[in-house]
Amino acid sequence: MKKALVLMLLFVFVSTIAFAGGRPEADPDRRIAAMATDVGGLGDQSFNDGAYQGLLLGEPLGFEARVVESNQQTDYIPNLSGLAEDGAEVVFAVGFLMEEAVKEAARMHPDTYFGGIDIGGADDLDNFQGILYREEQSGYLAGIVAGLMTNEHADASPRLRADRNVVGVVLGMFIPPVERFEVGFIQGVKAVNPDAEVLSVTVGDFVDQAAGREAALAMIEQGADIVFQAAGLTGLGVIQAAAEEGIFAIGVDIDQNHVAPEAVLTSAIKKIPESVEVVLQSIVDGNFQSGTVSYGLAEDATGLAPFHQHDEIVPQAVKDAVAEAIQGILDGSIEVATSRSQIEHLLD
Repeated sequence: MKKALVLMLLFVFVSTIAFAGGRPEADPDRRIAAMATDVGGLGDQSFNDGAYQGLLLGEPLGFEARVVESNQQTDYIPNLSGLAEDGAEVVFAVGFLMEEAVKEAARMHPDTYFGGIDIGGADDLDNFQGILYREEQSGYLAGIVAGLMTNEHADASPRLRADRNVVGVVLGMFIPPVERFEVGFIQGVKAVNPDAEVLSVTVGDFVDQAAGREAALAMIEQGADIVFQAAGLTGLGVIQAAAEEGIFAIGVDIDQNHVAPEAVLTSAIKKIPESVEVVLQSIVDGNFQSGTVSYGLAEDATGLAPFHQHDEIVPQAVKDAVAEAIQGILDGSIEVATSRSQIEHLLD
C-alpha cells in the first residue's frame, strides 16, 4: 500500500513538473495568476485569504489561480521566483514583510508581472506594482463605532459594559499598515469619546492565535468590551476571546463576521480582492501600471463592513456619525493621522 502511494505521488509530481515546463507549447492561451503567501498562509481569514479571493476573481478573465504558502521568511524569494519560472503571468506577494523579496524576484524575472499587497513600488521596476491602502481611514471609522458603543450606547447590548469606558486594539507586528490601523482607531475613539481608555498591545507575531487570545483576555479583564484586532492569523485568537467572554470584536482587512457572527460587530476593511482583480484586468487590457497605487475611501477601497445581525442594535446616531466621518475624510475637514508620533497627545 505504501509503495503504491509513493508511486502515485511520484507520478503526480513528475507529471506536474512536465506540465509546467511544457505550458506554452501545450496550451499557449492558458494564463496563470499566482501568489506567495506571507507566513500566515491561507486560512488567516485576513490579508492572505483576501488576496486569494482576488485571484479567484480573475477566473472569468481567463486566469487560473495558483498559490504557494510560505512557512518562513527565507521561503519568500524561492516561492515568488518559482511561480514565475513555472509560467505565471503575474505573481503577487502578500504583506509588508515580503517587500525586499518581491522586488528582488521582479528584478530576476523582468518578463513576469509582479504585485505587492501593502508594499510600495520601485522606480527601477517596470514590471512591479505596489499596492498600498489608507488603513487609517478604516481604523478611524472603527474607532467611531467603538467609542460610541462602549459609552454613550452601552445599553444597546449585554455584550457592552455600561459601567466601563474601555476598548482595546491588538496588533500583530508593528509595521506601517498595522500602525495606520491602530492610529486611526485611537483617533476615531477619542474624537467621539475623549474620556475613553484605549488599550493597545503588540503581540509581535501574525501567526500566534494563542497569543492573540491571551492579549484580548487581558484587555477584557481590564474592562474592555470592544477589541479591535489588526493581527492576521493572530487576530483570530482575539475574536475567539471575544466570543468566549461575551464582548465584541472588530475584525480587519476583510469582513470577518463569519468567523464568529455573534461576536464580530463589524470589520475595518480594505478591498484586497478587488485591487488584485484590478491588476489582472489591467494585464488583460494591456495597460499594467508600474509604481505605487494607493487606495482609500475615495476609491471605495477602505471602510467598514456591514453590521450584519447586529444592525438593529447599532443606533442610527452611530451610523450617522460614521457617515459624517466618511464625508469629513473625503472633503478634507477630518485629517486622520498615520503614525503614533502624530497622536502622542492621545496616547495614554
